[in-house]
Amino acid sequence: MAETAETKHERVHLRLDARSKRKLERAAAYEETTVSRFMLRNAVTAAERVIESHERIVLPATDWDAFHDALLNPPAPNAALKRAARRYRERIGG
Repeated sequence: MAETAETKHERVHLRLDARSKRKLERAAAYEETTVSRFMLRNAVTAAERVIESHERIVLPATDWDAFHDALLNPPAPNAALKRAARRYRERIGG
């Protein structure tokens, strides 16, 4: 997480036991940073990892090839697609 000059306005309160607090303080000291910065950096990194794991789609090679081919060489619209497009235009007023 890159440090920015952006003003910080938001706050998160955290309750933890003394042992966990000491552990966080030790870890922050090893990295020569504050506990707040240590926790924020690690929490944001973990959040990014969780978000990516839920929002990223990984396709097997054969599926990727089919998807890629469909993008480059889309099939001609069939009757069902044309009906769906017409209903969509009617719904949005276009």
